[in-house]
Amino acid sequence: MNFDVIVTCAVTGASDTTKRNPHVPVNPKEIADAAIAAAKAGAAVAHLHVRDPETGAASRDPKLFKEVVDRVRDANTDVVINLTAGLGGDWVPDAENPAMPGPGTDMLSADDRLIHIEQCRPEICSLDCGTLNFGDGDNIYISTPPTLRRMAEKVREWGVKPEMEVFELGHIRFARQMVDEGLIALPAMFQVCLGIPWGADHTVDTLKVMKDHLPHDAIWAGFGVSRMQMPIAAAAVAMGGNVRVGLEDNLMLDRGVPATNAQLVQRVVEIIERMGGRAVTPQEARDKLGLRGAKVAA
Repeated sequence: MNFDVIVTCAVTGASDTTKRNPHVPVNPKEIADAAIAAAKAGAAVAHLHVRDPETGAASRDPKLFKEVVDRVRDANTDVVINLTAGLGGDWVPDAENPAMPGPGTDMLSADDRLIHIEQCRPEICSLDCGTLNFGDGDNIYISTPPTLRRMAEKVREWGVKPEMEVFELGHIRFARQMVDEGLIALPAMFQVCLGIPWGADHTVDTLKVMKDHLPHDAIWAGFGVSRMQMPIAAAAVAMGGNVRVGLEDNLMLDRGVPATNAQLVQRVVEIIERMGGRAVTPQEARDKLGLRGAKVAA
């Protein structure tokens, strides 16, 4: 059981969800405001993507990231900023010539995937630790070992902590290899991602198996998508982990009731408290994770 829980709120994501919930934030002000509201509701960490303000589609425009980060930092909140570094790995084979990229492909080098991280210098950025089929179409997310090693080297150079997102056991195996190679500053930070088609399923049994394959001294969190968001959060706390909630992973507060990010944070904080724990502050999260803003013991 974890009695001091780091709550992360993933406020918008990259999926086509804006038409399914009117509260999904789109422009930089909306995204920043959602992160600030989540922090006031009890989130210690805000995990941030950006979207094209005109279309709502996922974007990797560094200017949009910079605006969101500046807005959050200028607000009266101490929330830890965690920026996605997962864009730039989408491969869609061309229908006529599968050896060539088709419409929807967005492949970047390791360095180009990190341009906004270098410019914004968040305390945390995500690192998707392997390749995965996404959905029933031809969309493949590609993240190769050389790419991941290069990204890990760069973010360590900048003092940014990688949150290693793992979607199946092979991802954990390679993430542990990077830890063994000294590419990841300790304590290693993992996010167990469950229910993404076609990664590991969002069940308590799967969470237990994946948790048991993490390094024994890792700091980890888990999330499940859709209606399994809160059950997986409760299971993660019971197993000694931390939690992630937010509109990136789940759009509903209750059946037929669109959620806000703050409402999802409030609900998971209530669950944690009913289990006898508490949600830690941003500074406490920094100290536990060994972030660059952590307090140094006298």
